Amino acid sequence: MSNPEQIRRRITELQVEHRDLDEIIARLVDTPDHDELQIRRLKKRKLQIKDQLVILQIQLVPDISA
Repeated sequence: MSNPEQIRRRITELQVEHRDLDEIIARLVDTPDHDELQIRRLKKRKLQIKDQLVILQIQLVPDISA
């Protein structure tokens, strides 16, 4: 993915997914007898998304030669 517009679109998609996971995790934690394994998996996915976001955002930064 080298097109800046494609990268921006993917960043937006990942940000939405990250936010959705935040809400899902918060709801699960608030429920009695919540599934810790499921919460851990969702948190791991959230971290993967965050890593992808950083990589994509770096690709948008112009390469400045010193």
